[in-house]
Amino acid sequence: MTQAQELPYGEPRTILVEDALRRAEAAGDDVLAFRVRTRLTDAYLYGGEPAKALATFGRTLAEHDRDPARFDEDHLLLWQMKAGVSSLTLFPEIPLDRTYALLDDMERRYQAGGHSLQAVYRRRHKVAQHVGDAAADDWYLKWRAARRDELSDCEGCDPTGMVRHLTQVGRHEEAFEIAAPVLSSELSCNEQPQAVLTAMLPVYLHTGRAEQAADAHRRAYRVHRARLADLGEIAEHLEFCAVTGNEARGLEIVQRHLGWLDRAPSPHAEMRFAAAAALVMDRVAAAGHGGATVRRPAANDRAAADVPLPELREELAGRATELAKRFDGRNGTSRQGDQVRATLAAETVVDFVPLAAHHRRPAPAPAPEDAPQEDVASVDDLDELLEIADRRRTNRDVDDTLAAWRRFDAVAEKTEPTPLQKARRLDGRGVERALDGDEEGAIATWEEASRLFGELGDETRRHRVLGRTGALRAKLGDPRGLAEMTAAVDHFADHPTADGDAAGSLLRLATAHVDQDRPADALAALDRVDPEDAPDRAGELWFLRGQAHLLSGMTDDGVAALRRSVEAARASGGTEEAATPMLLLARVLARQEDGPHEDTVGLLDEVIAAQPAGSPLRVAAHSERGLALLAADRPADAVADLAEAVAGWTAEGMHEQAVHLRVDLAAGYLSTGRFLEAAEVAEEALPSLEGQDGGQRRCRLILAHAQRELGEEGAVEMFTALAQDAADHGDPAGAAHFLEETGEILTGLDKDVQAAERFAAAAEAHEKAGDPYGVVRTRRRAAMCLMWCGETEEAVPAMESARAALGSLPPENEPARVWETALVSYDQARLLARAGNLPEAASHASAAVDGFTALEETGPAEEAARLRDDIKAAMED
Repeated sequence: MTQAQELPYGEPRTILVEDALRRAEAAGDDVLAFRVRTRLTDAYLYGGEPAKALATFGRTLAEHDRDPARFDEDHLLLWQMKAGVSSLTLFPEIPLDRTYALLDDMERRYQAGGHSLQAVYRRRHKVAQHVGDAAADDWYLKWRAARRDELSDCEGCDPTGMVRHLTQVGRHEEAFEIAAPVLSSELSCNEQPQAVLTAMLPVYLHTGRAEQAADAHRRAYRVHRARLADLGEIAEHLEFCAVTGNEARGLEIVQRHLGWLDRAPSPHAEMRFAAAAALVMDRVAAAGHGGATVRRPAANDRAAADVPLPELREELAGRATELAKRFDGRNGTSRQGDQVRATLAAETVVDFVPLAAHHRRPAPAPAPEDAPQEDVASVDDLDELLEIADRRRTNRDVDDTLAAWRRFDAVAEKTEPTPLQKARRLDGRGVERALDGDEEGAIATWEEASRLFGELGDETRRHRVLGRTGALRAKLGDPRGLAEMTAAVDHFADHPTADGDAAGSLLRLATAHVDQDRPADALAALDRVDPEDAPDRAGELWFLRGQAHLLSGMTDDGVAALRRSVEAARASGGTEEAATPMLLLARVLARQEDGPHEDTVGLLDEVIAAQPAGSPLRVAAHSERGLALLAADRPADAVADLAEAVAGWTAEGMHEQAVHLRVDLAAGYLSTGRFLEAAEVAEEALPSLEGQDGGQRRCRLILAHAQRELGEEGAVEMFTALAQDAADHGDPAGAAHFLEETGEILTGLDKDVQAAERFAAAAEAHEKAGDPYGVVRTRRRAAMCLMWCGETEEAVPAMESARAALGSLPPENEPARVWETALVSYDQARLLARAGNLPEAASHASAAVDGFTALEETGPAEEAARLRDDIKAAMED
């Protein structure tokens, strides 16, 4: 039973209590068996097996009635009657008369014991609400007016029921007022605060408190998701996701818990979850993802399979509807069917509620602005239209260029173009195909245009097209590309034009060399550029030079070139033109060995201010600024940028960037004490880091620390995995550290049996790592945990092993040796005193006083002195 109490409610705990019951019965101790059986009722209730709880409760109640003096758990049985009433309503095969009979019996027993009927009125209200009896309102008023006593539900559960009633009758503001004091208090009941937070979801939504609704969902679902008994409450979170535009999150929850339907706690929970899951699938289909599948785990004779969404939706909706019919047949009302139909037809309450700062829907593409265009509608001259298109293309006015080409095509239907005009238009079609992403089509079109220009003897245009073709080939990894670009460079070197073709072809060639990590060749090409040939491209020239220097490992030269690029780009096109070199410069300055340069954040501020929301450059700048602030130990400032970056990359479909930034965002949240957000974000990132040891390890570490701060038992599992990982990588010191962390957490959760095991394992790892201080510390902690869980006989030799380890402490660090010895003496005194060995305990306590005093540790010395005096007083007595 002691071991069971250290486990959360669920199958492992239930198995231990069942084992304890078998042992008590085998020992022939009826009273002990009775008391274990009452605890087994709770294990079944909170572990998701209420049908079994009804059986054990019925037996213990009968045993009590047969011999109240011998089987005397009066208060516990009266308390469990409340759950018994609620459980009876969850099974349509149990006649309703049995529920009312138990209610009457409950009222009789409460009155006979002089207890308030407040808890009875609540259960009568609950049953009336279940069947749709109008008397629910009257029972609610009696429940609220009655005096609370020791059998009333806790200060969290009682208002939770009131919130649910008020929500069903549409009195949301009143529900909020009732819940407000509860939400601001510390609740430690097994069902709280997750139950009240879940009940508040529709209240928050209908009172315009969307941010609080998102927070309540995150906090409550984190608890519910580990508890089979809470399947019905998880259904409420599914419905919340469905009506707030979070159908993707809802589908994730369906996938996680779908297997639970095969072992649902009750038909009622099964009905609620199935209906809510069907609603989520409707929303997913409406969002355009109806072709998705859901992985359903194997169960009984059914193999695991990917089930199409429409098929699973129909199955679950039918399942919920059929169960509702069974309940309504039992109850003689349409209440449960009405609720299922309402769930299946639920409409959106809020278009979208972001569940975190980095959660958002991708913004729709902005409608193209009607930029002022040179009017070409009245131009009928084909040469003039081609000149307009070339001029606009040079100025990178894509829409205007396309408009001129479209006008050319319209005029060409009536006027036959010349061969030169056809070749020039074919060149334009290659550009259009490149813009559409049809790179192979663009190359083929340009090859034809180049051939036509060659036949016409227009070598200038032929080599311009040849340079473009070569650049695209090089991008696709075709080795012919460099040769074609080089040919264009050589031609324009020998035949310069007034349009800057020589500089342009060299810049294009340098770009290809940079992209192929050939910095020396890039610099050689750039050295041939005559700045006077293309003064408006100085920014591009210095940008390429900066990239080449960086690729060569010449960071200072690269930074200097990038600074000149920024200055030139600002001079010619303003901050927007300078954004690309500014971003690269900031990225380099952010990664300096001694930390981000002071210019880093300022440069990124400029980039962000100059770029429209959602642009890739702006998203990249948010990424860099967030990382720079994180590196500068400014996590509170970093999280806003990192959240913006994660949202931006996700919207762009660049999930790899988003995954790694999620880990950084989680680190930022952890550093600023926002542990819930840290855990949520780390959990989002972790599945995508499979196979990436470094990133996965860091993410697990962040998650483990966040879970520890949240008081979640999952931290034990996470630190255990980290310890195993460290051991597998030959790092016993790391394994020892993480095992010690698990021991600390388990001690804080009063799970001292498990804590003792972890501290003992940590001691072994410390020994392998050659850390004698760690060995002493963890052996001592293991012994104390054994003492606290009543295993004194095992604790005494465990503490002796800690004392033996003191001999391995380095002699050159005397203060540390004295401190560790004093700690062992103090704890050994406590342990021996509890074991009844007072003389030896007093001796160790005195040694602890001497050790702490020698170190001038006044507080510990005084505490040890009090322990010594108490032991001596006990000896005198």
